[in-house]
Amino acid sequence: MRLISFIFTLLFSLSVTALELPQESRVPGGIALIPLTGLNSDAAPSAWYRGNRVMVLPTRGTLYEQQAPWIAVIGIPLSAKPSEQQLMKADGKRFPFQIQNKEYKEQRLTVTNKRHVNPNKQDLARYKREKAEMVAAFNSWSTPQISSVNFNLPASGRFSSPFGLKRFFNDQPRNPHSGLDIAGGQGGAINAPAPGKVVAVGEYFFNGNTVIVDHGYGLTTMYCHMSRIDVKTGDQLNTGESIGAIGKTGRVTGPHLHWSVSLNNTRVDPLLFVKE
Repeated sequence: MRLISFIFTLLFSLSVTALELPQESRVPGGIALIPLTGLNSDAAPSAWYRGNRVMVLPTRGTLYEQQAPWIAVIGIPLSAKPSEQQLMKADGKRFPFQIQNKEYKEQRLTVTNKRHVNPNKQDLARYKREKAEMVAAFNSWSTPQISSVNFNLPASGRFSSPFGLKRFFNDQPRNPHSGLDIAGGQGGAINAPAPGKVVAVGEYFFNGNTVIVDHGYGLTTMYCHMSRIDVKTGDQLNTGESIGAIGKTGRVTGPHLHWSVSLNNTRVDPLLFVKE
């Protein structure tokens, strides 16, 4: 009986400490999971990809436990070319990897506010200031204790614009869609998908009312076009706590939440992190 009890306790302990990792998808805008073989340090190795620090997590209790004690979780930019070998470095060791091609669909939208398509000089100056503030938030690096790198959906509603769409505003090409749009209706609730700290709050030219949350180790989420903001910079959030409400501020064609997930300062497909 003691042996059975010990085994049960051991299995329970492993299930509690095992990390839930996001879904791997080695494509532009996806995620690469790289076991750091040959690095047996007790402390997490320092890993870098394209000049940005990379999330490194213990593999205990995961499918990768037998391969290495640590695993890198890498965000791949939409601009990455499948023909080029990708390279991550960790504690001086090189970890090359390949990615596959993915073709994203087109989306053509009509925007009535012409300045949101062709900004004037003052608009562009404002956008540059706001972009610097957002990039600083995306580069946040904290080391909280985490048990999962998966998220709940932050709002209810249909997915009106998926991640990665090749976008045209008034027939003019613009950057690919860097998030997931959820059309939940004006005033719909927006809740924290996981624990985190609010690192930026603002009313931005393109994004409207915006909140950025740091979840640790280079993983951040952004919420745009909100009608109401319920948090302030520095707030600690638990899963399910209110962030604000869906709106139509900034460059929009109707009320929705633009939800963006950033990993190593790289916008990636949010659905790779969603549990269900």
